Parts: sequence; structure tokens; C-alpha cells
Amino acid sequence: MPTNGLSRALKLQFGLINYENRYLTAEAFGFKVNASGISMKKKQIWTLEQDEQDGQVVFLRSHLGRYLASDKDGKIVCGAEKPDPECRFLIVPQSDGRWALQSEPFLRYFGGSADYLSCFAQVIGEQELWAVHLALHPQASLLSVARKRYAHLSASDGEISVDSNIPWGVDSLVTLVYLDGKYSLKTCDSRFLSSDGKLVKENTNNTSFTLELKSGKLAFKDCDGKYLTPVGPTGTLRSGRCSKPGKDELFDLEESHPQVVFQATNKRFVSVKQGVSISANQDVETDMETFQMEIDKESKKSMFRTNGGSYWTLVSHGEIQSTATEVEVNTMFDIEWRGRRVAIRASNGKYVCTKKNGQLSAVSDTVGDDELLLMKLINRPMLILHGENGFVCHHKNSNTLDANRSVYDIFSLIFNDGAYNIKSVNGKFWYVSNSGLVCSDGEKSEDFFLEFLEHGRVAIKGSNGKYLRGDQGGTLMGDGPSVDASSLWEY
Repeated sequence: MPTNGLSRALKLQFGLINYENRYLTAEAFGFKVNASGISMKKKQIWTLEQDEQDGQVVFLRSHLGRYLASDKDGKIVCGAEKPDPECRFLIVPQSDGRWALQSEPFLRYFGGSADYLSCFAQVIGEQELWAVHLALHPQASLLSVARKRYAHLSASDGEISVDSNIPWGVDSLVTLVYLDGKYSLKTCDSRFLSSDGKLVKENTNNTSFTLELKSGKLAFKDCDGKYLTPVGPTGTLRSGRCSKPGKDELFDLEESHPQVVFQATNKRFVSVKQGVSISANQDVETDMETFQMEIDKESKKSMFRTNGGSYWTLVSHGEIQSTATEVEVNTMFDIEWRGRRVAIRASNGKYVCTKKNGQLSAVSDTVGDDELLLMKLINRPMLILHGENGFVCHHKNSNTLDANRSVYDIFSLIFNDGAYNIKSVNGKFWYVSNSGLVCSDGEKSEDFFLEFLEHGRVAIKGSNGKYLRGDQGGTLMGDGPSVDASSLWEY
């Protein structure tokens, strides 16, 4: 559901981990289910759907689009194409954050191990408890359901405030850090939210929250059983007094679009400060010089939204203005990735150029200096990459990187004149070796180039002109000749 017209709440997808630390898995053969998965890949991801009439009732849909069901004898199957009465479950949250799943028609509890799963237990024991591991990309915007405002880092007050109308700039990015079944909220300056509302450097018991779901929304419960809530006029995010989550304690996660600034050949930033015309005439980066890049899922064309909510659009005589309130053909632009610079083509087929007065106009047939723009991503100082087989993570015993893990490492993204350097936790840099392996122990920084090609996906090109991809063995390689599914990354 779009909130404030900006984005959509992310569908809740997760893995369920049983008491033996194994994931609930949906097999294609015979639509069987087991609890044998050792990590969260595609077969271990479940989507939560709610009953429209009764918000307490949930359905669990597998990656095959089939629904989990239990019959009166407790037999578990996952073949239903539509949710029928036997697919109805209730979530019974436990104090440690784990869930018990109760069949609504038969009131029995679901549990077990390996191939021995059933929904026949009359009481909740250890075998009937499941830990919840979110499968969505852990960087998002956090929206308070009650206040209809977004959370952002208020550095001057040293807190997270829930008072933004739109999630703008790097301060509005929240990173969920998953550890031992609990979640921490990390700000863009690498601090953790403590239950008392303070931001601290270390991840401790006071910064760890269990995640609860209520009516499809998230609630964060601290170690004392209290819930995060916005408090006071600025909406300081901290634990409140409630030990049961009401509307004030509920949040949505929304996907975070890339936000960028552009610098023209005159070395000045593209801005909307002067009114409706888009001009490269500012010397500092503020919200007026920041644009949200939204990529159309079908055409793969880009729209650029201003912090006032309007879009760049092509008007008569080729001028680019910020007057469009709806997406239409003249608000869609093609981006050409040219190493450290980009060229932008408008719907009239002409390239956008910077005129002598700084005004942007789509009037050029070819690309020269005036048609090239420096584009800088500002709202990903921390990089988490998720590919078709899992997250990118340091390999345990070498300097290479895995691209198929269910846990993620957080890397630093450092801008360098239209390129980016990627830094590991240990302070060393990524580079591509002569054999095409991406290594993470470089003393010197190496340039990588980000190409935003699809909605929510980026391709990363190395200095060798090849794309980063996950290979069959799960290793991150820097040898992709072109972009395909293995070289597109959620970021």
C-alpha cells in the first residue's frame, strides 16, 4: 500500500527456523515440506498473507506460490493454489520472539524436525517454536503507522526522530542487523538504537529487539518486554510503557529508492532551488539538489523525483522542469552509463545538456562534455548486496567473498569522482584479482562503477570492464561479460 504516495510497504517474507536450527523448506517435488534447510535460500522463503476478514488469521505461501495446510490428523502439505480453510493459521508469539503456529480450524500446533513435521501438538513445546528470519533487504525506510511519519537520524539531538513527511537523504536509511534471532536498528553513521532512545556504538542486549508481527505490521520488543514507539513532539524513537503493541507501536518497512545528486561540467550541482526549472547552478548539496531515482519496472526507464514530490519532465523547446505530479511519457528518461559520467536522454530522443546559464535542456543529438553529468549516490554509505542465491559475505577462511549466504556483511561505499571504492569491516578494500576473483583484502582502493539498471537492482562493473556476479559455487566473481540474473544485486 503506497504511503504518502512515495513507496510501498514491503511484503513480509521470512525464513522459519526450528529448534534444531534448521529452516522450513518447500520442495517442488510433491509439494512436500521439511525442516532440513541449513541456510535461507529461495526454497526457505515464506510470504505472510493475512485474511481480509479476520486480521488474526494468516496464510503462509511458499516460493512455489502454494499454501501451507494441516488436516485434522495434523498432516502437513503445501500444495493448495488458493488458501482454503485448512491453510488458516494463528501466530502465537512467545516472550523470546519465537512463534508458535496454531492451526485455526483444529487448534493444534505445528512443529517437528527434518521430514517429521506435523500439526498435532496440543500444547506448545520446544519442538513447536520457530524463530523468524526476515528475508527482505535489510536497508529500508521505517514508517510509523500511527504518526504516518518516517524515522530519520537527528544527529544534533543524538536520536532517531519519527517526524519526516518523506524519507529523504541518507539520514532516513535504517539498517536491520540480525543476530541470534534478534534485530538491531543501525543508523547511517553506524550507531545502534538503544531501548532508552540513545544511539550507541556497540550492539548490546539493550540494542537488541525481538520482532513481532501484528496485522501485517512490525513491532520491536526490547529485553524488558516494552515496545519501541515515537515519543514527544519530535517522535523520539525509544521504548514506551506498553507491554502490548497498539497502533503507536506498529511500523512498516518501505523499500528505499536510490537518491542521487548531479554535478554538471560547470562543476555546479543540479538543483530545483530556483523554482520549476532544473538548473546546474548551486555550490552545495542540500535536499534541493537531491533527487530520488525511481526505475519503471516494465520499461526500465528512470524518473527523477524532487523532495517536493514533483518529477523532472520534458516541456516545450526541450527544457527540463520539475512541474509533473504524475508519471507519464515525458517524465521518463534513459540513462547511458559512460564510466565515471552518465548521459541522460529524454523522451524526445535528445540528450540533456547543460546550457551556459546552467539550465538543463534536452536538445543534443550527440554526447560531449555539456551532456555528461557526474552522478553520486548519497543514501547508501553502507552497502549490503543480495543476489539471486543469497547475500554477499566474507568467506570464512580466505580473502574471497561468498555470494550465496543467508547472513550478510555490511561494507562501506566510498564515492570517488563517479566511481566507488568498497571497503570491508577490517578497513581493507575490494579488488578484482587477475583470475577474476573479487578479493576483500586490498591495501589500495580500486574503482567500481554502479549502474542502476532495474527497479531495486544494481549492476557493479569492475575496473577491468567486467561485471560482478555470483558463480555456481557461490563465489563472488568479477568476470561477467554482460549483465544477467547473476550480476544484478539488491542493494
